[in-house]
Amino acid sequence: MDARTDIDLTALTWVPRRAAALARLDRFVPQAGRAYAARRNFDFGPQERSNVSALSPWIRHRLILEEEVLRAALQRHSFSAAEKFVQEVFWRGYFKGWLEHRPQVWTRYRADLLARVEDLERDAALRDRYEAAAEGRSGIDCFDAWAKELVATGYLHNHTRMWFASIWIFTLRLPWQLGADFFLRHLLDGDAASNTLSWRWVAGLHTKGKTYLARASNIARYTEGRFDPSGQLATAAPALGEPALDAPLPPQFDAAPKDLGRFGLLVTEEDGQPESLDLPGRPSALLGLAATAERSPMAVSEIASSFAAGTVTDALSRGAEAFGLEPIHTGDLQVAAETWGPHIVDWARSHDLSVIVTAAPAVGPVRDCLAAARPVLAGAGIALLQVTRPYDRAVWPHTNKGFFQLKAKIPKLLQSFDLVS
Repeated sequence: MDARTDIDLTALTWVPRRAAALARLDRFVPQAGRAYAARRNFDFGPQERSNVSALSPWIRHRLILEEEVLRAALQRHSFSAAEKFVQEVFWRGYFKGWLEHRPQVWTRYRADLLARVEDLERDAALRDRYEAAAEGRSGIDCFDAWAKELVATGYLHNHTRMWFASIWIFTLRLPWQLGADFFLRHLLDGDAASNTLSWRWVAGLHTKGKTYLARASNIARYTEGRFDPSGQLATAAPALGEPALDAPLPPQFDAAPKDLGRFGLLVTEEDGQPESLDLPGRPSALLGLAATAERSPMAVSEIASSFAAGTVTDALSRGAEAFGLEPIHTGDLQVAAETWGPHIVDWARSHDLSVIVTAAPAVGPVRDCLAAARPVLAGAGIALLQVTRPYDRAVWPHTNKGFFQLKAKIPKLLQSFDLVS
């Protein structure tokens, strides 16, 4: 059966445009205070998302920036009233920064995932259980509805993501890497850090020994009785184990580029606001690339791929207008990882460029593609410079431990961004 069946697609949709992000932010901001704190954990279903911001697909691609979201909330509400929402915004930066300190977690996940995919090919029983879960045929009504919702819409409520991951790992006893991959292939806001570390947290790997157990009573309460999987869920969640990780290392940032002369700007799905980057002048040319297909060794959903490509197209359009360049006609933005280097070299030579500037990507597929491209560019005499957003420079140094380390810094960080007095 098609996993899209029985899902009402007339509910909230995400258009990959900055204008759509700003419109959604404007509609949500009145609810960003105490109303959000009281109602944020409820999943009323895909037809009703007024209790959450639903901004994550746009924030993940930075069509709208964290500072913009925080500023809008704090202009409407006091910090005490909006504190829970503010913390949720910072959670995204926390996960990104934590993974910057430990990129080994991403590379290990990628290697383990390849092994689990090979297991699917060898083990028919595992493959059947995996396909039943992914296609919404597990026999657990809530889980099956969420699997179909994810495939149909590219989105799940945050609380639901935790329940789903817990059921996947502890009730269905499926490898967590395959679950994280299922999410990453379908989520519009699919993000290497938030997705990988959230699944690890549920499994007891992120905070050692601390797991998340989905409980039927909790699901019944926060879905207002839409679902009640009593007697169907695991009653214990023993933490998973793994080899020890290397010691964390501080994130590395390129120096801010200055006086580059003629340069090109590479726009990726990691950052959809080229016009607000701190650039050393006006770029002479723009190029857009997306690495969505590199999220997984399996097929990434069309809805996720199209959204990511749409964010790049929108960014290129606004960038061309902001920098006074000719309108850009984008072809296929999805270029295979191994061809990023030759593709960028060809573009740079066609525009007589010896320097390429791009928004610094966090750990994930885009960074992997750029890492593979860098020696090719160097061999062609082309420099690659990465511009890190001030928000990342400020937040990431406080993320090498638990979230509460960053939480304690939030008031001072807000002051440094000139968001509160």
